[in-house]
Amino acid sequence: MSMQRKSKISASRKLMLKSLMVAKAKEELEQEVLVKEEEKQKYLAEKAPPLNTGGFSLAQLQDLCRELHAKIDVVDEERYDIEAKVMLNTREIKDLNIKVLDLRGKFKRPNLRRVRVSADAILRSLLGSKHKVSMDLRANLKSVKKEDTEKKRPVEDSDWRKNVEAMSGMEGRKKMFDAAKGSAQ
Repeated sequence: MSMQRKSKISASRKLMLKSLMVAKAKEELEQEVLVKEEEKQKYLAEKAPPLNTGGFSLAQLQDLCRELHAKIDVVDEERYDIEAKVMLNTREIKDLNIKVLDLRGKFKRPNLRRVRVSADAILRSLLGSKHKVSMDLRANLKSVKKEDTEKKRPVEDSDWRKNVEAMSGMEGRKKMFDAAKGSAQ
């Protein structure tokens, strides 16, 4: 009785909800882009204010160019250092990932060896070495005589398993054939 569940929302309602969700996501994405652009403009206004070169003499313009070149060099050095660190970290991550994959593939469980431990050793490890407890486990076992086990077995003459060995091979087939011939006559 596997009945398919009917959806509680109709297909047209689902489609309308999906389109509303897509429209909302698109609106939020546009808003996020605008916020990032505002942050970028704000950062640039702080770090690189617009230059007013009007009314500067040639010497002042040359000084300004030298100052800007020095700032560019400092920023370029920082960019290079950060780029080198990123490349180093990327390479290190790549190497570690390779090591992880190698370890995952090569690890094999060692074969455990069977260790014989006596009952006294187990008790010593559980109770500590202070307690001298010796326990003879064999003393508590019930002794069974061989004669008792043979008496308990029921003997059935009509058991087919007795004749399996006698009837196996060609001799057994011959006996069966002869028995069949004798009963047919």
